[in-house]
Order: sequence, then C-alpha cells, then structure tokens
Amino acid sequence: MTDQFAKKGEAWSARFSEPVSDLVKRYTASVFFDNRLAQVDIQGSLAHAEMLAHQGIISAADHAEIQRGMAQIKGEIDAGKFEWLLDLEDVHLNIEKRLTELVGDAGKRLHTGRSRNDQVATDIRLYMRGAVDDIVGLLRELRLALLDLAEQHADVILPGFTHMQVAQPITFGHHVLAYVEMFGRDAERMLDARKRINRLPLGAAALAGTTFPIDRLRVAKTLGFDDVCRNSLDAVSDRDFAIEFCAAAALVMTHISRMSEELVIWMSPRVGFIDIADRFCTGSSIMPQKKNPDVPELARGKTGRVNGHLIALLTLMKGQPLAYNKDNQEDKEPLFDTVDTLTDTLRIFADMARGISVKPDAMRAAALQGYATATDLADYLVKKGLPFRDAHEAVAHAVRTCVDKGCDLADLSLDELRAFSDLIGEDVFAVLTLEGSVAARDHIGGTAPKQVRAAIAHIRKELN
Repeated sequence: MTDQFAKKGEAWSARFSEPVSDLVKRYTASVFFDNRLAQVDIQGSLAHAEMLAHQGIISAADHAEIQRGMAQIKGEIDAGKFEWLLDLEDVHLNIEKRLTELVGDAGKRLHTGRSRNDQVATDIRLYMRGAVDDIVGLLRELRLALLDLAEQHADVILPGFTHMQVAQPITFGHHVLAYVEMFGRDAERMLDARKRINRLPLGAAALAGTTFPIDRLRVAKTLGFDDVCRNSLDAVSDRDFAIEFCAAAALVMTHISRMSEELVIWMSPRVGFIDIADRFCTGSSIMPQKKNPDVPELARGKTGRVNGHLIALLTLMKGQPLAYNKDNQEDKEPLFDTVDTLTDTLRIFADMARGISVKPDAMRAAALQGYATATDLADYLVKKGLPFRDAHEAVAHAVRTCVDKGCDLADLSLDELRAFSDLIGEDVFAVLTLEGSVAARDHIGGTAPKQVRAAIAHIRKELN
C-alpha cells in the first residue's frame, strides 16, 4: 500500500501508511490561491539552482536541465496551459512535479539544501517587493492627479471645518493638498517596509539551516535582496513584513476612506461643492433622479476589509511557537486580497480625481455662513494691542449680535463694530473678506493661494 501511495507524488508519502483523505486535501491545499506565486517561485528556484551549481552541489548538466525545464514551465503558465493539481497541495510541489516530469532526476535535485519553509518565505517576499513597488507608483499617480486638481483651484475659497462646524475660510487647493501629504507619508511607509521585506530567507531550510555548503549571499545578490535573514528559525517563521505591509495598507485605505467621506458629503445636493464624473457613479433602480457616488462609498467599505486582514494576520501570528507552523498558510489570502484591494482602489482614485468638477460659487456661499472670519477679527484686534483673550471675548460679543440680527460680521457698520472695541478702524473690512482672510495666512503650510502654489511646485519637484 505504501508503494502505491508513493506513486501519487506526495513529498512525504513513504512515511505514511494511508493516503490523505479528499476532505483533508481540500482543507489543507493552497494551490488554487498561492499559484499566483508561480513566477516568483520559478525566479527563486533558478537563483537557488545557479548557486547549487556554482558551489558544486549539483552538476552543470543538471543546472542546464533545470533551466530548460523551468523555461518550459514558465511558458505553460504564461499560456494558461499549466495543470494545477489539488493532490500536489501547493504551487511549489506542482512546479517541482512538472519539472521532474520534464527533466527527470535533475528536477529532483533542485530541492537540495532548501525546504518549502524557506522557499515559501522567499516567494512571498519576492511577491511583496513587487507589490510594494507597484503601490508606490500608484500612490505617485494619485498624488499627481490631486496636485493638478489643487493647482486648478488654488484660489477657490470654501469653509474649513472643525467639529463639522464652519471654522475659517480656506482654499480648495489647500484642502486637497492635505490628502497629497497623507498619501506621501503612505509612500514613505511602504518604502520603509520594503527594506525589511527585502531580506532573503532562502538557505534557512526547514528551520536550522543545511549541511550543504551553500552561499546565501550569492542567492541574495542574484535575486536583488539587500541582505539575508540572519537567524534560520526567524527566517522561516517571520511574517512581520506581511503584517507591516498590511498595517501600511490599512493606513492608505484610512486616508482613502476619509477622502471618500468628504467626496460623498460634497457631492450631496444639500452641499453641492463638487460633482464626480458619471463613469464613477450609478443611478437608482427606482428613483430616476439619483446619481450615487458608488466608488467613494465602496472604498469606505473596502477600508474595513483591509483593516480586517491586518487583524487576521496579527491574530494568526500571536500564539505561534518557533519555527514554521501550518497556520502560516493562512497568511496568503488576506495578504493577496490586501494587495488587490489597495492596487485597484489607488488606480481608480487616480482616475476619479481627474473627473472631479468643482463648484466655486457653492463653496463661496458656504464660506460666508458661520462667521468664518471671526478669528481674523480677533487677530486684527491683537495686532492693534489688545490681549488675545480680550480680543476673543470682544469678537464673541460681535458674533452674538450678528446671530441676533441674522447678518455676517462684514455686514456690520463701522460704528456697530466699534461698539465692541474702539481699536477697530476703517481698515477692518479688508480683514473681514474671505479673500483677505486666506491671503493673510501667507507662510509655509498656510492656506494662502501663493503658499498653495509654492507647495504644489515643491511636491512636483520631489515626485519628478
């Protein structure tokens, strides 16, 4: 029975007296989601084979056969003709079995000096390195799209809010640049995480290293890793890099979600600050007048999905003893879905940012509500010599009067304003205009149109 079992191709079949049940095969198999690692698995295997040949562990002839077989397998995968078998459990055994079919004993020698434990850890790091590079590029595209939007509307005034109450006038360009800053930090975090992703586990073997005279640094150089993982136990069991990536991804999605919330509010007819191009919206099955901002709404929802994947990975690792455990198979689906969700979201948001139409009149009308220039009046009085707390109180009385009269501060006459402080002169009305308010905040990081344009130029220079 053992010999019959061994013919099925399991790497460990001779140890067991009965085959794995079909239910257990389906439960434990990963091939139908980890086959996306096929290309990096081949890449890692070729680098391993080159090192084995260089070290004299396998012959040059075997190395050439491995290269030939892997080239054919890659072609089959690219053409969609590779047959993925559930019986072979994962991407690694499927490729190894096919290689052995093509090149015979040379294929069996490829696994010398390594284990699936360090092999899969290497594959995931190679995959993640590429994913991070793609995401950083997409963050750049989104930032460039937002910079264009900010530049087009650097002078447009809208109310800035705190506690969702009108606070002070700001420029729309300044508001958009806040998200450019957020996504810039996201790119920095991704690149920082990449440093820890880009370390080679291969050579750690199952957990203790190998007795063969391997050259790990040679493989690292071939694959473009910055260094090797320095402890074999940690190399095969570490998933910190995956958790760190998901944490960075969750922050990106949090920023996407904050932006989405504002887009949804701004697009509401009750606010009417913007419109979003039709290709990013849908209608209603019953209400013909509806135009729903589906993309930002769905992005808010997908943020919870990515946050959930982060918690899943943290929970996956929290109770694991050293070294590798089967639990770690559960790292791939949340990780892959995080990559897919983040990549798709960033791509569509960069496109959507170029499809946002701004409605300056609605923004300006809203900025004229809520006494947005009250702080400017207080600052005016301070510059005239009044202590700030006294100025704050004087302006509070002025606002109270405006509330009772149903008018804005700028609508009060000079005599009415002087009733709150005799320091107020005719020059006060320049302070109370929206344009005067934003222009006065003329410093690095301020909302003045001049500073907005300077900030845009600075960021463009960085991105280019």
